[in-house]
Amino acid sequence: MDVIEDLRLVEELARRLRANIQRVIVGKDQAIDLALVALLCEGHILVQDVPGIGKTTLAKSLAFSLGCTFTRIQATPDLTPADVTGVSVFNQKSGEFEFRPGPVFTQILLADEINRATPRTQSALLEAMQERQVTVDGVTRPLLRPFLVIATQNPIEMEGTFPLPEAQLDRFMVRIKLGYPDPEEEGQILLRFGHDSRFASLEPVASVQELHAAQSLAARVRVEESLRQYVVALAQQTRRHPSLQLGASPRAALALYRSAQAWAAIQGREYVLPDDVKELAAPVLSHRLILSPQARLRGLAAEDVIAEVLSAVPVPIEPKGSL
Repeated sequence: MDVIEDLRLVEELARRLRANIQRVIVGKDQAIDLALVALLCEGHILVQDVPGIGKTTLAKSLAFSLGCTFTRIQATPDLTPADVTGVSVFNQKSGEFEFRPGPVFTQILLADEINRATPRTQSALLEAMQERQVTVDGVTRPLLRPFLVIATQNPIEMEGTFPLPEAQLDRFMVRIKLGYPDPEEEGQILLRFGHDSRFASLEPVASVQELHAAQSLAARVRVEESLRQYVVALAQQTRRHPSLQLGASPRAALALYRSAQAWAAIQGREYVLPDDVKELAAPVLSHRLILSPQARLRGLAAEDVIAEVLSAVPVPIEPKGSL
């Protein structure tokens, strides 16, 4: 079986997952595809938006569609690291300590309002997100695969919150903004879910084994040398942009590279186009950049700066044979 035929399996898997998720989420096609990209890249998702627009629904529908285990953490200031990772408890019968795993020992973890947890508790997720393992009392335990963290933030209600540090933000592959539905979509929500539970009829449409195979195949999508240099040039340009205090890290460049491969794969292509990189630049890079004080005073957003970066860096010409 050649690469093109192999990658059709990725496109078919994405089609099934997308259709199943759309049974409970009306519209938001790009947000769903970004979630699938993160899943294929074994990345994590930061959802930054107002309450009540489907952040929890997206996380649960992904888990249900794959038959994965799902756990939800409601972050609060009194949440401790042990509440996330687990704790060793002394068993009087055996005379030994027994480890009781925390909610992080799952496959899809929803950390709701993560910025309400203290920095100490937020840091408890760092090892799990980066290395897929948890160390408690000097013992390192591997996590299940896939392991996907979907963290949510409310951008409006900031009182009593602890902003995520740059090191933690850099570990999220994409940032998704769902946004309010348009009038037609909101009418469909009322019609379809006015009486029934959203998840009553949702069943798995793919297996974890299929996902593992798709992850390996997505990494085989061809990226021309000119496009690799394009990703590097974009990252370099963010580091010298006058409106940015902190540009994209090498981890950010790698995330953009890998996500472009996955984006091409779910579209059914065995090669990456410049448009793939441009489409993913804002979701992958925006949350990793720090604006300068002057840019904030001018009311600029990270997405505005990324648009300037994309305009400043020449787009490579697509090589023959890629069309």
